[in-house]
Amino acid sequence: MPVDAISLEVFKNLFAAAAEEMGVTLRRASFSPNIRERLDFSCAVFDAEARMIAQAAHIPVHLGSMPASVASAVAEFEEFFPGDLVVLNDPYRGGTHLPDITMISPVFAGGDLRYFVASRAHHADVGGMTPGSAPLSTELYQEGIIIPPVKLRLSGWMNDGAMDLIVANSRNPAERLGDLEAQMAAHRIGEGRLLDMMVEHGVEATAEHASALLEYSRRMTQAVIAGIPDGDYQFRDAMEGDGQAEFEIPIQARIEVRGDAMTVDFSGSAPQTPGNVNAVPAIVRSATWYCLRLMAEEDIPVNHGCFQPVEVITPLGSFLNPRFPAAVVVGNTETSQRVVDTVLGALAQALPDLAPAASLGTMNNFAVGGMKGDEQFVYYETLGGGHGASSRDHGLSGRHCHMTNTLNTPVEALEYSLPMRVLRYQLREGSGGGGAHRGGDGIVREYEMLTPATITINSERRLRAPYGIHGGESGRCGVNSIIRDGVAEVVSGKHSAHVEAGDRVIIETPGGGGWGRHTPL
Repeated sequence: MPVDAISLEVFKNLFAAAAEEMGVTLRRASFSPNIRERLDFSCAVFDAEARMIAQAAHIPVHLGSMPASVASAVAEFEEFFPGDLVVLNDPYRGGTHLPDITMISPVFAGGDLRYFVASRAHHADVGGMTPGSAPLSTELYQEGIIIPPVKLRLSGWMNDGAMDLIVANSRNPAERLGDLEAQMAAHRIGEGRLLDMMVEHGVEATAEHASALLEYSRRMTQAVIAGIPDGDYQFRDAMEGDGQAEFEIPIQARIEVRGDAMTVDFSGSAPQTPGNVNAVPAIVRSATWYCLRLMAEEDIPVNHGCFQPVEVITPLGSFLNPRFPAAVVVGNTETSQRVVDTVLGALAQALPDLAPAASLGTMNNFAVGGMKGDEQFVYYETLGGGHGASSRDHGLSGRHCHMTNTLNTPVEALEYSLPMRVLRYQLREGSGGGGAHRGGDGIVREYEMLTPATITINSERRLRAPYGIHGGESGRCGVNSIIRDGVAEVVSGKHSAHVEAGDRVIIETPGGGGWGRHTPL
C-alpha cells in the first residue's frame, strides 16, 4: 500500500483509535474514582524503537513524558517476549511522580517485535508519609513505593510476587489491585487492535505509515516554528514554596527561534529545593512541547516527530532537573503548570495574538485518607479553575487546563464512595481578571469530614496571581482554609493537617488572567 494523504489520514486514526479504545477499557474496568470518574490516565502506542506513534486525547503531562518511561523499559531489558509486561513509576527512570504507574507491553508479529502499547494511571495511594501519596516530602522515599522497570508479566506468566509487593504498599490494596488489573486489560485491547491492523493492512504497510506519521508531525511542527519570528524571547515566573517554607522559586525560560528550529533554555531557574516541587526533565519537556502545540492553527498528531524540532535545556541540579533522591511529587502537577505559564509568557512576546494570558496555574491537589469503619479509605482529586483569556475570547470558567485534562469528580461519586460531604461546589464569581476579554472564574469546593482524617493540599497561585497580558488584569489568587469548631483558618498553598469529624475544608481556586485593556462603553 503506497503512502499518500488519504492512507496517512486513515492510519493516523487507526493508531489513535487503538489508544482511545485502551482508555475506554481502562476507565470501565477501573475501581478508583480518580481513574473512573476523573479520567486521570493516559494511553499511547509506540514503535519498536520506543518512538511514540499515537496517543489518545488524555493527560498532556503524561503523554509528553511517557516516551521516557518506554525508553527506560527498553534500555533495562535486552529482550522482550510475547506476553511480557513491564511496570514502573520511578521518576528518575522515566516516570513523573510515584502515584503515576506506567505499564508497557510489546506487540509481536511474525516472531518480531513491532510495537509497544503503554498506559499510565494515577493511583490514589502508593504508600508514603500521608494518604494519597502526595506528602510535603523532602526526599523521594517519603512519597511511596519506588518501582524500577520490572517485568510484571513474563511470557504471559504473572509475577505474583511483584504484584503483591506493589499492592501491599498501598493503604487501599483492593483498589490498587483492581486498577492495576484494569491497566492490564487495556493493554490486551491495545495489543489486539494493533494485531488486527497488521493482519488487515500488512505488517510492512503498517510500519511504513507509522514512520510517515512521525515525519508528517515533524514537518508540521517545523512549519509552526517557522511562523514564529526569529529572535530570543525571555520570561520569568516563580513558584511560591516547596511545602517546607514559602519562598520564591524562580523559573527562567529563554526561547531561541532560528528558522524552523527552537531551543528552550531553563538556565537561570532555581536550584533544586528541599521540598516536593522539583520536576524531572521529562515533565519540563512535556510542558514545553505542549505550549508549542498550542500555537498551531491545525491539529498536529502528537508523536515522536513533533518533539524533534525542539531542544529543551534543563541544567542538572536545578529544580527542573534534580539529583536523586530529591522529592518530586508535585513537580508533576504544580511545577509543570508554572513551566507552561513561563513558556507561554515568552511566546506571547513573539505571537501576541496567539498566546493566552495565564490560566489558574495549579492543579489544586487535594488528598484525604482515614478509617471508614474497619477499612482505610484514600481519595485524591484535582480541581479546575479559570482559563486565561486570549485575543479570541474570554477564558473558560471552572475547568481543568494545560497539563491536566481530567474532569472534576461528580459530587455523587465522591459522597457515595467516601465518608465526606460536599457542602458547596460553585463558580467563584469575579475571580477572573478583567480586560477586553475576561479571564475565566475559579471554583469553590467545600468538604465536610464525616470521620477523622489526614488531609494534604498541594496548590499554587495563592501568593502570585495568574498574570494578564496586553493590559489585561491578573486573576485572583486561590485561598485554602479549614474550619474547626466554627473558626476559619486560612492555610498555606501546601498544607497537611489532621481533621476531625465535622471539620470543613474549603478550596477556592484561582481565576484566569484577562487579555487586553478594558475599554468602558
